[in-house]
Amino acid sequence: MSERRGTAWTAARLLLALVTAAVCLAPTAPPSGPDGLRVVSERRTGERITDLTVRSAALGRDARVRLLTPEGWERRGPDDRWPVLHLLAGGDGDHETWTREYRVHENPALRDTLVVMPEMPLYGFYTDWWNHGRGGPPAVESFHLREVLPLIERHYGAGTARVAAGESQGGFGALSYAARHPGLFRAVAGYSGFVHPLRHPHAVRAGMTYLGLDWRALWGDPVAQRRVWEAHDPYHLARHLRGTRVHLSAGDGRPGALDPPGTGPDPHVPGLEDPADPFPADVISPTEALMGEESRLVAERLRDEGVQVSTHFYRGTHSPPYWHREFDRTLPALLDALDP
Repeated sequence: MSERRGTAWTAARLLLALVTAAVCLAPTAPPSGPDGLRVVSERRTGERITDLTVRSAALGRDARVRLLTPEGWERRGPDDRWPVLHLLAGGDGDHETWTREYRVHENPALRDTLVVMPEMPLYGFYTDWWNHGRGGPPAVESFHLREVLPLIERHYGAGTARVAAGESQGGFGALSYAARHPGLFRAVAGYSGFVHPLRHPHAVRAGMTYLGLDWRALWGDPVAQRRVWEAHDPYHLARHLRGTRVHLSAGDGRPGALDPPGTGPDPHVPGLEDPADPFPADVISPTEALMGEESRLVAERLRDEGVQVSTHFYRGTHSPPYWHREFDRTLPALLDALDP
């Protein structure tokens, strides 16, 4: 080989080595889901806790999802799958609620389950907003079920055995999602859930107005757009929950066993009380009184439709200690539903 050819060959090998090294050292592309959903960041924030920031077309912004991963998850192979528990936050939509308030990451019963805790826009009601017929963001249901769900199944080891539970508005989300997508969840639980909004449309109006939101943007007017309301209301979708185990629990709005002595009334929300049907004098949590009524009505409707339903109704207020208790009580049944 001539000196010139040898020099060229050496240069070519060096170039190939540099290209190979560049490819090996280049950062791995972040996981992507359908419709361009992309993981912007993935951060380990505690033992078995991983926080994702995702760019969501459905919400029109970046959003967060907290994962509680099962033991051995870091060593997963491409075919490894775990059963999934979806935990849905209340009306504030805080994806950290279930670890901060209920310490689910310390529960040994969840060591073999992937727990998914997505955020939701404030008072987002687990719904693709009607927006006066225009649609568009916030499309909460699409974010959770058409973006996040396929993403965690594709890249984070989520299997197809799923259950869901939620507090307050999250209880609505668990039941509404299950009814709107039969077979999506094997079991759902609603703790003080807003599970029959068409029973109390004035409460939806009052809560959203109190927060400075356009309440008609959610589902429209409850008379003119009644079909839109019914299409999301678990009471009116009860027959679609056949084959799904359902648990409902709620208090009656009166001080109960988990309310400290001297517990005061809920903050006043103008318009929450129906003048034609005032709350009893000893109710200090009007919201829970409404959620209790709705949960009882939905439970009765579910039984009439042949749905397997369990309930726990009690004296108590709209507050996390009760939801923590109810979650601990129902977790064994939820996990049992995940068994093959």
